[in-house]
Amino acid sequence: MNEAVGLREARLGLTAGVCAFGIWGLAPVYFKMLGHVQPDEIIGHRVVWSVLFLGLVVLIRKRAGVWRHLRISWRTAALLGLTGGLIALNWLIFIHAVNTDRVLATSLGYFINPLMSVVLGLVVFRERLVPVQVIAVLMAGVGAGYLTYRQGHLPWISLSLAATFAVYGVIRKLLEVGPMVGLFWETLIVSPFAVAWMLTLQHRQELSFSLAEPASAVLLIGTGLLTVAPLLLFAAGVRRLPLSTMGLLQYLAPSLTFVLAVFIYGEPFTIDHAVTFGSVWLALVLFFWAGWDKSRLPR
Repeated sequence: MNEAVGLREARLGLTAGVCAFGIWGLAPVYFKMLGHVQPDEIIGHRVVWSVLFLGLVVLIRKRAGVWRHLRISWRTAALLGLTGGLIALNWLIFIHAVNTDRVLATSLGYFINPLMSVVLGLVVFRERLVPVQVIAVLMAGVGAGYLTYRQGHLPWISLSLAATFAVYGVIRKLLEVGPMVGLFWETLIVSPFAVAWMLTLQHRQELSFSLAEPASAVLLIGTGLLTVAPLLLFAAGVRRLPLSTMGLLQYLAPSLTFVLAVFIYGEPFTIDHAVTFGSVWLALVLFFWAGWDKSRLPR
């Protein structure tokens, strides 16, 4: 009986994890439908509606104990303000890339992100790597350097997406705050700036949100749901699956984005891209193979 329950829980966790990373990977499809709206306005709506949806979810789940669940220290609030700014910047870069037909660059950025997180782990947390993992990180760096050389400029979208999310992850690792509560405070702290900016756009008569255009209004409101839904699914997956499984599932998102960019949106995939992506993919395989092999060694 317990085995059957465990199997059912594992299946639920796998389904939740696949759905979470699937939504993140297919997010460009949603933001393409908002291509007529400036990215800064989209971010403003995403922040505001995320606060409302997250607050509603926490209220339903915790009810009477909601304040005790959300209570944090001033130090934590200050750091969450910083991470809120980082995640808003990450969203802005992502949406700008999607709406300027550079979805492929976002895919590369989120493939590079775990390896950049490794470098920060070495610096901040003094984590250790085996030689093969060091080679893997260097290989990814060579791939990015090759693309820079061939294009004549830094692949700033890919690198900035990877860097902002890697730094965001490091700071969040230092805080003992759950993902739901953390994102609620991040978006709540950033929301006054988002509201002020949208009021500025309204004053300039540049605000796209209007009840006279219900389709756009619904899509902009839906950006909050697009933020909260995969987070809930991710949390459900993490509770039921090993972290190693969730770690592998995370590559579903940039893989789906890659497919969208090349096969759906027809973005050019050159030999230079092939060399860079190949270097990063091989680096990821080597890195996780070495980590898995290391975990099998007798203690």
